[in-house]
Amino acid sequence: MTVIGISGSYGGLNLGDEAILTSAIEQLRTTVPGVEVVVFSRNAAHTRENHAVDRVLNPREAMRDEITPEVERLDLLLLGGGGILYDSEAQTYLREVTIAQKLGVPTYTFAIGVGPLKDRVERDAVREGLDRMTGITVREPSAKRLIEEIGVQVPVTVTADPALLLKPEPFTEEMLAEAGIPRGRPLVGLSVREQGAAAPELTDAAYHQLLAEAADYIVQRFGADVVFVPMERADVREAHRVMGRMAVSERAHLLQYRYTPRQIIGLMDHFEMAVGMRLHFLIFAAITGTPLIALPYASKVSDFLSSVGLEPRATVSHTTAGTFLADLDRLWDHRAEQKGLLRDRIPVLMERARETAPLALRTVTPRAEAAAEAAAEAAAEAAE
Repeated sequence: MTVIGISGSYGGLNLGDEAILTSAIEQLRTTVPGVEVVVFSRNAAHTRENHAVDRVLNPREAMRDEITPEVERLDLLLLGGGGILYDSEAQTYLREVTIAQKLGVPTYTFAIGVGPLKDRVERDAVREGLDRMTGITVREPSAKRLIEEIGVQVPVTVTADPALLLKPEPFTEEMLAEAGIPRGRPLVGLSVREQGAAAPELTDAAYHQLLAEAADYIVQRFGADVVFVPMERADVREAHRVMGRMAVSERAHLLQYRYTPRQIIGLMDHFEMAVGMRLHFLIFAAITGTPLIALPYASKVSDFLSSVGLEPRATVSHTTAGTFLADLDRLWDHRAEQKGLLRDRIPVLMERARETAPLALRTVTPRAEAAAEAAAEAAAEAAE
């Protein structure tokens, strides 16, 4: 039996990461019938309950001598996907990779994101870890550029985010009613996150006020209700802060953080438009052809927009929301055109996303075949 491990930011912390894991497992099981999937997760119980996995381990709670035998039995260790190699966390995510490489277990990156990487120690660690990889796939051009910039010699292939391959699960009318989301008016989905890199020059209050102005504008200009969709638990707090500053907060609704990625993709079908900051909120919208507008806070968002032929024009980095509101107006009037654009572009990205698993699994074939031959020889000797 082929045994493949996946290590990343899993365990229910972020719906985008959970979507990546769901997709990766499906691709592995489709490509390698009978594969045993082992996941290294930050919350083993959550991963075991929500994903079709055979074994789950939490490397942050285990000692090295507990993890080593689990890694040693792998035919391949996949790192990622998602944006996991960045300052302050890169070395943590490379821990199982380092163990695998010392044991001679092939390692491969699964459409990862990279950066920011400004800390010299982190850059050195990433370069050393990636240079020992059997192969590297990334989900966006900026990740490839950064990997090459820090001096990695292993060739890098740009594929696409694994989450693009997920199929939606219907978000029914009953589910909308249960969530307290009314019907009868257009719905616009919103994704907000903490200020951070999104608008570093604004005060916390000014940041939330600008977002509140945008939400009010959507209600008053388009006659819509807004639905805040948290992609992380921290997003719930940010949504409350924005809603608290809205003039028409009675037309705003906050989805609970308890739905699966497939269900959130299904929810997108109910939206006339999706306005967001989180990358996978935008990816989920694009999968369903829901017109979207982004507030880019990182290169991964800008790269995704470029990949579907959209300009990252919207911003919250000014003292007024005027530019953003103008972009909202423009999108509302041209929703049908963007639907057509997404319908043409998303299949291309899906095809790229499908390339990741076959590229990675080329690595596992020789090792798996050798193990099978050794097992057959042992069985033959025992029979004699």
